Order: sequence, then structure tokens, then C-alpha cells
Amino acid sequence: MSVNEWSQGDSQTLTEKKIQEPDRYKVFLHNDDYTTMDFVVGILQGIFHKNVDEATAIMLHIHEQGIGLCGTFTREVAETKVKRVHHEARSAGFPLKCTMEKI
Repeated sequence: MSVNEWSQGDSQTLTEKKIQEPDRYKVFLHNDDYTTMDFVVGILQGIFHKNVDEATAIMLHIHEQGIGLCGTFTREVAETKVKRVHHEARSAGFPLKCTMEKI
């Protein structure tokens, strides 16, 4: 079939698919009176891949403001990080609270 025969005899519908970015979620740590500052810095370094200066700054913000942003992620990644924080904290005997919020 030549191009002319195809264009004259067949009809074709082009559909433009719009690719939607996945929803993003902010992950927060909350201050409490029991979890040590060193443990929070360790969590920020180990789970959120912050360097020691970033982790310390976030930890101090959490300590002073009651809550601090650890990062922004897709839903699945955010859920995994929240679960990892809770697991690590409970294993160490701390009540550290970690939450996520849709942007």
C-alpha cells in the first residue's frame, strides 16, 4: 500500500496523551521530649541522605519550631521513609514521629 492509498482510504485518529507528574509529598519530623538530637541527626543522614551540616540545621529547626521538613518525595517513597523512621525509632526506644503531607 502506498502512502497515497493509505491516506485516501484509511482514517487515523491521533490521540495526544498528557503525561501527568506524580503527586509529591512532604515528609516531616516532629519534636518530642525523649528522642535525642544525635538520633535525629542520624535519621536525617541515614534515611534522608543529608550531610552532617544539613542534618544538624534541620534537627535544630525541629527542636526550636516543633516540626521540620526532611524532603519532598513521591507517595511511595514518602511512605517508605515514614515507615523506616518509625521502625528505627521504635527499635532504639524513641517515640519519634514522622508524617507526610500531600503538596
